[in-house]
Amino acid sequence: MSVHYTLNLRVFWPLVTGLCTALVCLYHVLRGSGGARAEPPDGTDGGFPLLKVAALLFLGYILLRCRHAVRQRFLPGSRRLGSHSTFSPGHFPEPSLGILLESYYEHELRLSPHVLGHSKAHVSRIVGELVRAGRARGSPGPIPGGALALAFRGDFIQVGSAYEQHKIRRPDGFDVLVPLRLPPLVALEPRSLGTEPALAPAFHGCFVCALKAPPGASGSHWLRDCKPFADGFCVDVLGRRHLSAPLVLRWFQAHLQRSLATVRYSLEGRCRVSLTPGGLEQPPTLHILPCRTDYGCCRLSMAVRLIPAVHLGDGVFLVAPPPSPSPVGPLSELPGGLRTDALWGVNTARQEQKLLCWVQERAPPGACYLKCLQLLKALRDLGARGLDLGATAQWGRILSSYMLKTALLAVLLREGVPAQGWDEAHLCNRLEELVQFLRDCLLRRQTLFHCVLGPGGAAAEVGPLPKVLREAAPVDLLAAFDRQARELAASRLLSTWRRLPQLLRVYGGPRYLDRCPPPRSQRAQGFPEDQP
Repeated sequence: MSVHYTLNLRVFWPLVTGLCTALVCLYHVLRGSGGARAEPPDGTDGGFPLLKVAALLFLGYILLRCRHAVRQRFLPGSRRLGSHSTFSPGHFPEPSLGILLESYYEHELRLSPHVLGHSKAHVSRIVGELVRAGRARGSPGPIPGGALALAFRGDFIQVGSAYEQHKIRRPDGFDVLVPLRLPPLVALEPRSLGTEPALAPAFHGCFVCALKAPPGASGSHWLRDCKPFADGFCVDVLGRRHLSAPLVLRWFQAHLQRSLATVRYSLEGRCRVSLTPGGLEQPPTLHILPCRTDYGCCRLSMAVRLIPAVHLGDGVFLVAPPPSPSPVGPLSELPGGLRTDALWGVNTARQEQKLLCWVQERAPPGACYLKCLQLLKALRDLGARGLDLGATAQWGRILSSYMLKTALLAVLLREGVPAQGWDEAHLCNRLEELVQFLRDCLLRRQTLFHCVLGPGGAAAEVGPLPKVLREAAPVDLLAAFDRQARELAASRLLSTWRRLPQLLRVYGGPRYLDRCPPPRSQRAQGFPEDQP
């Protein structure tokens, strides 16, 4: 995907000023150290006054800022964004909305490719050292070592929006999968819960993993040999031993703490690192803080979620803990003898990255589908303004970043490949189409299927999948939410879309007020900001 670089005046002019000041100071130092050079007869200083340099720099800054403001105010809307919106006819004129969206994107959402690249490289180096140290240490805990030890595989997999080019605002949060290596004497038999008739729909995306003997192993001898591993990492479900996500997560956090103690000293000169355990419900978080002696250009504090993962094959992983279906109630009781501590989630980030690459290869240059996703996230964040904590959490779960990405992929796959309608000139129309699609999913269809595990899926575009995923039932991401929650989310989404110009003016900063006056119809009617 193409990356457009723009001049950041907040960084450019301080750098130019500092460089010119350093050159003037260096000139005066060298001139003063000459010694043998005589002063002019009239006693005046023949050097270039520092005051003149500062005045020239200030004048250049004023001229460039004026040029930028004139371009933002008088740039025609047809060159930047699309035609008049049909979703709420007459509600706001297109040029005003177009300039608002473009300005908000440039100033609030768009990440600097330079800063993002540095952040990803820094995270990769720190996590790489930590994982390599964890692999070299072996396995602590109930099984100290040997053929039945759980261990790090030695690599890690970077997933999430920062690595799919649709992260917004700050590159300060990352997700990393840490694959685990099972003992040679242990094999897994994963099973999807999507076909369980008595199970709530919220659990249809979960998996359970029973232990089984590897090919060629004797049953009685295998049970005796793998008993230490089963006692340390498994629970009984219907008379069989199943790998337990909480027990694996507890071991994983303890092993990370020991590994971090090994590499902490070697990292002192580059950064300060600490690990926050997530308990049995969340993966641990690695906090990377800039060192006081670090004078690099990207001194950011970053949080990296380290997620233990068990490889199923073809780039698909089971992850601990599984996604919480808290909207439908606690995990205290499951039918059929199932246990909550035997549930695992599935991660198909590799397939989703392949799907985005497949779309990118077939999209025309300058397609704005990722920009639409970033603006859709901003719309979600603006819609959360004014909600209490409980409503904000519910709103964030229903319209999570993964839900929004799934909706975008569903629209793209429905149309085949992004056609000319997805170029930059039609950004408003495409954003409106995504809002309409989400509204239909919440109200009319009442379903939003997983882009890889849905009906039909995207197997042809992402390559082969493990057999257990091909045979799994379709996973509906909205199944965990009742009808009332979906209706409230749809109503809030439509209200936020209709109030988008007002919200951008209020939360985008005062610079938008001068560039984009409010529409005449809204000034005449005096709509309040929270009007649906």
